[in-house]
Order: sequence, then structure tokens, then C-alpha cells
Amino acid sequence: MDQRTYNQYCATARTLDLVGERWTLLLIRELLTGPKRFGDLQAALRGLGTGLLAARLKHLEAEGLARKITLPPPARTPAYALTEAGAELAPAILALARWGLKWAMGQPRETEAFHPGWAVLGLRACFDPDAAANLRAVYEFHIDDEVFHARIQDGTIEALHGPAQHPDATVTIGTATFLRLTSQELTLAEAIESGEASATGDSAALCRLRNLFRLPPPHTRTATPPAP
Repeated sequence: MDQRTYNQYCATARTLDLVGERWTLLLIRELLTGPKRFGDLQAALRGLGTGLLAARLKHLEAEGLARKITLPPPARTPAYALTEAGAELAPAILALARWGLKWAMGQPRETEAFHPGWAVLGLRACFDPDAAANLRAVYEFHIDDEVFHARIQDGTIEALHGPAQHPDATVTIGTATFLRLTSQELTLAEAIESGEASATGDSAALCRLRNLFRLPPPHTRTATPPAP
């Protein structure tokens, strides 16, 4: 597959030459939360055909953004992971996510897929470091069958797929309710009070949880009227 180029000696254009093709940034989004097998990527990116997925992965490998690895035991299966260069795209992708929460989300469309695992990166995008000052806690989240956790340590966050070894608090919620949280129809406290979600564990950790993740208020994209 021929690589298209903007033919501009500009850092932005050169970056878009590498990651601007359709699906490429979403592949990097998936790999930001840890190595993934080919089938994992295919399941998370519905609509991306097998041939195009293989081509995009080959491109990321050729450009030094991703590499093939073998997962440790007991899996011992081939997978893909980001290189140092690929991982350093995280701030750009998190910035896009924050912009999208403010300017692009709105209500989910009927044709749109949602994967609960995408919330792992969402936690990082919405994390408020100031609210996490002097806090050391591990939170485990269950969204239907998906399990992930966040380790908070004095203003920093590490969010990963899978259960935590010793969570301080656990939150369980269904996908439909989680989407209502994302669209800011209700808060986590309201979901717990109504029984749509449950939370167990250390009361102090749960009290701090309500302020750790802040969604920007949604805005409507409208053209600015010309000055009179």
C-alpha cells in the first residue's frame, strides 16, 4: 500500500503522514492500554477489515511506532505493543479525547459501537491530578463483563485492563448506565443512590473518588457570528 504524504517539511504534516490515515490513531489508542493480539484489535475496532488491519499494523511496524511481541505465560501468543515513539503519542490522543468530550460527544448514535474497555483511556483523559493530591488508592471498575482498574498515587494515575490485586474500592455498573454518566445525564453518586451502580470498599477512598475524574461540560459547535 502506497503511503500518501502531504509533501510538507513541517512537524505537523510529517506526523500526519505517519498517523493520519483512517484507523491508525484508533489502533494506537488500543495499544496505549497495553499489548494486544490481532484478534483483540479486530474485536475492539469493528468495521476495520482483516486486510486493512494487517496493513495498518505493518505500517506502524515499518515506521517504528509498534512492534511484534510474544505475551508472557500462560498466553505465549503473538501480540503488538507500542514502541517508545508510539507511546509518546499518548498526550496527543488524550488531548483529542478531552476535546471530543467537550465538543463532539453528545448522545450515542444507533449505529455506533461502544466497547467498555475504552473507559480505561477515558479515566486518564478525565483524571484531575489536583484532586488526587496525597491520595494512594486502587479502584477496580466492572462495566458488565469488562474489568479494569486505576492506581492513584499522589496526583498520578495508572489505568490498566484486568482486575487489581488488592483494590481499595470497587465500582460495578452496566454499560447503559455508564453511557449516561459519559453523556452527563447523571452522576456516579446518583447512579449509586438509585441502584443503577454499586460501590464497595474503603469509605474514604470512595469519598475521594467522586472528585478524581472530571468531565468537561458539553459545548455546542456553532460558528461565531461576525462582529457588527
